[in-house]
Amino acid sequence: MDNLFIARNLAAILISIITIIGCQMSSNSTKAKEIFSPKEINQLSLPTIEDKFRNLWTSELENQFQQRAQQVIKHYANRESYGNNYQENEKRSYPRAMFDFLAGNRKKSLAFLQLEDPEKKEHQHTEGIDYYYSFTLKGQIRKYFLFGQFLDPAYKKRMFEGAKKWTKTDPLTTPHPIHGMGEGTGQDWSIRRRGKQVDGRNTDNLRAMRETSVYLMAEETGNEETRQIYKQKIQRYVWALYHIGMGEWDSEVYHGHTFAPYLNLYDFAKDTEVKLLAKAALDWLSMAAAIKYYRGSWGGPVKRDYGGGNVALGSSSARTFWLYFGDSPLPNSHPEEDTLFMVTSTYRPPLAVMALAKKNFQKPLEILSSKPLYENWKPGNDLAPGYWETQFFGNSYQMGSLAGKFADGDVAPFKLMADNSRRGVDYFVANTGKNWLTPGKMSGDQIGQYQNLLLWLRTPSKNSFFWQIPKTATAEIEDNIWFIKLEKTWLAIHPINLKSYQIIEVKDNKKYQEDNLMKAETINNNYAGFALEVGELESHGNYQQFKDSIKRKSRLNLDQLKERKITFKGSQGKTLQLTYNLLNLLPTIVRNGVLHQWSKNYHLYNSQSKNKSPIFLGWKEGKLQIKAGGYEFTTQVTEDRKVLLSP
Repeated sequence: MDNLFIARNLAAILISIITIIGCQMSSNSTKAKEIFSPKEINQLSLPTIEDKFRNLWTSELENQFQQRAQQVIKHYANRESYGNNYQENEKRSYPRAMFDFLAGNRKKSLAFLQLEDPEKKEHQHTEGIDYYYSFTLKGQIRKYFLFGQFLDPAYKKRMFEGAKKWTKTDPLTTPHPIHGMGEGTGQDWSIRRRGKQVDGRNTDNLRAMRETSVYLMAEETGNEETRQIYKQKIQRYVWALYHIGMGEWDSEVYHGHTFAPYLNLYDFAKDTEVKLLAKAALDWLSMAAAIKYYRGSWGGPVKRDYGGGNVALGSSSARTFWLYFGDSPLPNSHPEEDTLFMVTSTYRPPLAVMALAKKNFQKPLEILSSKPLYENWKPGNDLAPGYWETQFFGNSYQMGSLAGKFADGDVAPFKLMADNSRRGVDYFVANTGKNWLTPGKMSGDQIGQYQNLLLWLRTPSKNSFFWQIPKTATAEIEDNIWFIKLEKTWLAIHPINLKSYQIIEVKDNKKYQEDNLMKAETINNNYAGFALEVGELESHGNYQQFKDSIKRKSRLNLDQLKERKITFKGSQGKTLQLTYNLLNLLPTIVRNGVLHQWSKNYHLYNSQSKNKSPIFLGWKEGKLQIKAGGYEFTTQVTEDRKVLLSP
């Protein structure tokens, strides 16, 4: 491994979190290029990180990371306003102020970070410090532990004393002194409505912020009983990641929000078992991000998709993990505030994860995955997956689809990302639920995929089908097959009871100015949908050869459509059959003559290769194995919540 930095040689970088603006560093570390004057240097120090908690990195990767970090700091430098600190608005304003600190504007930043909270009357029991909202907690922790040396001593003491009172008992079960356990009425997230002494919302990202923050402040202030309660909560969460998966899986909006608080835990926890748990969580979360990240974009399927991220560097998660993964021809014009936690952390993803993100493994490759039910901590929700995912990685594209027992409005069931030399990727997204590219499908839609083949079938409905395609695409119809030519990737769509498509120009959405919509209405009152085959140079030669092969060799058999069964033979001889399931939304799928049994495909990540590379993580086995780019990485979380690292 040329240029590989042994962990001990990275100590200076990893112990001293540089502000990327020309900090003085020890002679055995990589010096960042200065973009601000030496007068503006501020050094932030973290506790020493032992070798066993570090992932090795190369000097090349570190230099690239530092360059991107500089760009992010410059983006947030010298802002007239950071925002405000009302309720949970610190989710943005605190990172912005901390970025400005790194840019050299220390006085202004510290003044904002120490502002009195607008709701200080409701925080009197914690010395006026807001330890309530989860998004606020995430910033409060980094402010106290990392920027604490620059805070006014009296203010930092207030933070300590407030945290000591706050964690004397479990704040999640302790009534708020004013609002008790909450009124429980209304639609807002106010303390009055929800009560307790900490934000009780239970999404993965909000839980992560709450649990890591309460733990760290209980540990800091010596409240051992509360610390142990939250250590157990963290143990259970990390166990779930490695055994059944993440409830808020692969969200294009929230994945970074879960990652950031575990950076806090990794950087500041004193208990070595907890620090190992934090590292295991970060390794898993960065792995999951690497699977869905492609050339600056975020693929599907995903849970909690808002529909705004289907463009290059369009999703929050893509813009966050861009700091680690890069690999995009476009500049990140709107880096996420969560990158503050990455820039100021010692953590780096494993080299094997970096190779996953860059898709540095043998292709073509199919990976089968399972995803848990959303609230996976509830009794019974760990007995079986809630969804089954198929991801296929070609040489120029990544295509993924989802099957599940029921439809969720915030689940994006299908996305394809294809290489584009100018903007990284083009998206091809099918959506049948609404008029625009919001996530989800109609509750009666069922999908089956086998490598580069896909079938989509819907019960009789008047609702139209919609697809997102780039304006640069060539769309044409030959022999009633819809061909779409992207830069390096080619699509062939066989319509099922659909009228010819219409191209609709996007006029009212700035994000999608380079994209069009294809709309196709259904014919009669019958089952409708489409069959899709994807090709590229490596599989078909050139575009004309792809079209010729599709027209000559592919066949869509609809003879049994009335019996809800369709069979699709691709141009390379592979077959995919889907039988619509009237009982739930898991169709019967036969792939190349073999029945695909959902009950035997519970594994969280299961590469369809002989040696299970690049990734394998068995259902309730807890052992993550990654082999990519010449690197191997293994971490195991045992049934009794212990973390075992590979040598």
